[in-house]
Amino acid sequence: MPQQHTAGRCRDLGLPILVMALVTTLDLAAGSDMGLLPVYAAGPALAAARSPVRTVIALGGLAIALCLVSATVDGLLGHVRLYVALVAIALVTAGACYAAMRRQRAERKLVDARAVADALEGFLLPVPPPCIGPLRIAASYVSAERGMRVGGDLYEAVPAGEGVRVIIADVQGKGLAAVRSAGTVLAAFRESAPYARDLAQVGERIEDALQRAAGEERFVTAVLAEIRPDGTVHLLNRGHPAPLLMRRHGDVELLEPARHALPFGMTALLEPPGERVAVTRCRLAPGERLLLYTDGLSEARDRAGRFYPLLERAAGPLAEADPARALQLLRGDVARHTGAGPADDSALLVLDFLGSSAHGLGG
Repeated sequence: MPQQHTAGRCRDLGLPILVMALVTTLDLAAGSDMGLLPVYAAGPALAAARSPVRTVIALGGLAIALCLVSATVDGLLGHVRLYVALVAIALVTAGACYAAMRRQRAERKLVDARAVADALEGFLLPVPPPCIGPLRIAASYVSAERGMRVGGDLYEAVPAGEGVRVIIADVQGKGLAAVRSAGTVLAAFRESAPYARDLAQVGERIEDALQRAAGEERFVTAVLAEIRPDGTVHLLNRGHPAPLLMRRHGDVELLEPARHALPFGMTALLEPPGERVAVTRCRLAPGERLLLYTDGLSEARDRAGRFYPLLERAAGPLAEADPARALQLLRGDVARHTGAGPADDSALLVLDFLGSSAHGLGG
């Protein structure tokens, strides 16, 4: 690290020093008629773009020294042109110091903002353990907003008894309000999923948390999943794209719910009180795979406006045995379909069922 820091400082100083060396060479070659003495101010001016204030001051001093040397060679000591040049260098150096100071303050704020973004990313989009109970897990997230690290998409997987409970969700809207709602959903899931009697109770806790949260009213689509050591899968779908199931022989199918339910945040408005959401059930055999995703994947469009054909094209990338590599291949295939960057945030979660013999390998 010290060597890298020193190399970076040398690169930052290279251009200002090169410019002043060039001015010196031209001045010595052309003589006093060229009038290049004020151009030495370019050194500290250029340094303000990347160097700290003390370096700008040092280069200002070097510019004054070189100016005096050139004036001596040109026979301009005591001449008004020398004094004008020295004043110009001093004023430019002062302005460069001010600019460097403002830049450093902005950089410190940017570092703080990135630290906050890193903390949010670790909270909303944690790197899942490679194995939990009977599952091998991989996750991927891509933001559509340049410079944004997190958005309204979220996922999490936690042990629950002998099995695993998982959530993937997408908060309506963007910006900090969506991030706040995502944090509310994730906190409620983490608190309830390990201990709730079933997925319906986990969903109730999430709904209650959203109703208690202050701020704008937002709805959240989500899939809650419970995978048991014997391969039994329970899915609670709240208005979210249906998970994709890949069987051992390569066939894929969407696990659509028997009856579609409203997203979280809308239940109190439109559904009868106390009505329970239907649970979709299936069974996994060892080696079979679930893909949970947000609509940034299923609604990715090509230039003609056609959606990404998930059932037709996802089987190829998902045939890759390593789940993390499978997600990379899937991202690449979506990028080829769209021909551009993502238009919406996209979270992906792959769950490989290893079988009951794998229980206890993860934590």
